Amino acid sequence: MARRITTIGFDADDTLWHNERFFRVTQDRFAELLMDHTPDDMGPEELDRKLLDAEKRNLGTYGYGVKGFTLSMIETAIDLTEGRVPASVIKELLEAGQMMLSFPIELLPHARTAVEAAAQDYRVVLITKGDLLDQERKLAQSGLGELFDAVEVVSEKTPEVYTEIFARHGDGVARAVMAGNSMRSDVVPVVEAGGHGVYVPHGLVWEVEHAEPPVDSPRYHEIEDLSALPDLIAQLG
Repeated sequence: MARRITTIGFDADDTLWHNERFFRVTQDRFAELLMDHTPDDMGPEELDRKLLDAEKRNLGTYGYGVKGFTLSMIETAIDLTEGRVPASVIKELLEAGQMMLSFPIELLPHARTAVEAAAQDYRVVLITKGDLLDQERKLAQSGLGELFDAVEVVSEKTPEVYTEIFARHGDGVARAVMAGNSMRSDVVPVVEAGGHGVYVPHGLVWEVEHAEPPVDSPRYHEIEDLSALPDLIAQLG
């Protein structure tokens, strides 16, 4: 009997390996560097909000990833100090961003076994956002690269993008499963396109990636971690 599911998609950052925690560490450093150059009544929470506003505003220009984050930190520093931020602080922000591009990759629990299990019987595709060079670096360091039949680094994850990817690398989105930690990017658009979206919670989620789960759809699924993915896929067919 032909399988109903033939293709499995995996998100990368904070689904297969740690990522958001490096942004949080760097954001804390950003607040430390700016504290002496901003008004006394401006605390870390307001700095975080200003930086988030800049990130959202710049997504259409810089896209996702470390480089856009670093440029948004610099822009926020300049705006909040009305151009008075010392060059030494800008230099440290640049160095903090560069350091993020060299952090070692640490796989999340069950990531390798989940991808290996899927690769035995299905086509597997890595679908991720972010800077191309950085994502290629992380995939190479992860040791998972050879398990994927295809890798797609996209500027945004929309129903149309998933429809096109699963048509090109599989038998259509209706016969595909996408697993990831972002409700907004990995789950909701896949379900809207007619595929199966599997939410794999992660303790740290960037605010931009929050969305309401499509709980009324039979194609929405949630698992505790990737160890449960093989059984779920088997149940789906």
